[in-house]
Amino acid sequence: MNRPARLCLALLSAAAIASGTTGPAAAAPAELPSLGPDFQWGVAMSGFQSEGHAPDSNWSRYANSGQAHDTYRDSVDFYDRYAEDIDLAAGLGVKVYRLSIEWARVQPQPGVWDDRDFAFYDAVIAKIRAAGLRPMLTLDHWVIPGWEADRGGWKNQDMVTDWLANMRRVVDRYAADDPMWVTINEPMGYVAQSIQIGDIGIGDAVPMFDRLVQAHDTIYDYIHERQPGARVTSNIAQYPVIQNLTDLLFADRVRDKLDYLGLDFYYGTSLQNPPTTDLLGSELWKNAIEPEGIYYDLRNYSEKYGLPIYVVENGLPTGDAAPRPDGYDRADHLRDTVYWLQRAKADGIDVIGYNYWSLTDNYEWGSYSNRFGLYTVDVRNDPSLTRVPTDGVDAYREITANNGVPHDYRPTRQPAVCSIVVWTQSCVRPVTVP
Repeated sequence: MNRPARLCLALLSAAAIASGTTGPAAAAPAELPSLGPDFQWGVAMSGFQSEGHAPDSNWSRYANSGQAHDTYRDSVDFYDRYAEDIDLAAGLGVKVYRLSIEWARVQPQPGVWDDRDFAFYDAVIAKIRAAGLRPMLTLDHWVIPGWEADRGGWKNQDMVTDWLANMRRVVDRYAADDPMWVTINEPMGYVAQSIQIGDIGIGDAVPMFDRLVQAHDTIYDYIHERQPGARVTSNIAQYPVIQNLTDLLFADRVRDKLDYLGLDFYYGTSLQNPPTTDLLGSELWKNAIEPEGIYYDLRNYSEKYGLPIYVVENGLPTGDAAPRPDGYDRADHLRDTVYWLQRAKADGIDVIGYNYWSLTDNYEWGSYSNRFGLYTVDVRNDPSLTRVPTDGVDAYREITANNGVPHDYRPTRQPAVCSIVVWTQSCVRPVTVP
């Protein structure tokens, strides 16, 4: 370890001691237990990113404005191919299919809803149930109708009223299907992306968080009125360095109205892989991947909130279909990540489910270059939009069949020194691999 790294480690360790977060390292169990038959394996997607045939919305406007890297086209056309994709998911052995109900599609005009606007989602959810899967429905995955954007979107003081009017109709329509619910996808990402595409200014960020909190709390109560025993969350993305700030702005404020905690985890950063501007850029495959960071994230939130935890999103980006510069492939990443889920479970952390993001490649908020799919789709060059399996398909199928990796599996990579996922704890309570 070089001198700056040693100095940083010393400072972090001192801070941890001062804050009372010291403790033993997380040693590996003698035999790695499986995640068990009740563990919820799933896949995830969002409407706008995958459906195609996009109605007028803030994001369809941005995607076709000339500012995005790629125009939208019809994405991977889940709208016409949903039955095929749901069958692909069922073939993986998963139990949960996450999707979003796009507000712009079901309420095309102010005050206007029609059964025909919901017909697509009626068919999709019926297919999910027929395939033996449980729907996980996201109410808001960053997309608002164009007419709502014209009213000011989240800058508008009446936004929450408009939002709730639609979301209550969604809940009324699908509560009987016994879905799991995600109210608002990645609130910090939602605010950041709203700034990036010009929906709000920096000065509107805190009021937007306030309105997101109000929206979540109100719809949480409504869901429970309509669906006794419902499981409701918002998924919290992992942001190195600023995680505590993101929690203060949203998660800490809604913690009493979460039935489980949804976590999204993708990238690592540590003394070995310091933060770079790639974390904020559009070439996501350049980010460091440290799968043990998911263990630190799970441990942190388990100790902080004491809730069951579902990993709502996790995946590995590549640049188009090219191999990653670091040599990591999707199969090894999946197995390594699941190893750390099993380690967390063995250490008493109540992790109840895992969704891979995503079943297919999709429109990653302005670009088709970032590929996350278990099935890759070349939107730019393949008019047939053929779903081509990656090495992750067989790996995930084997994982779901066995509820984890074998008891003697070891990750392909040793844990990094001092993960910044959870600032001090990873330095003074590190995980190790025998």
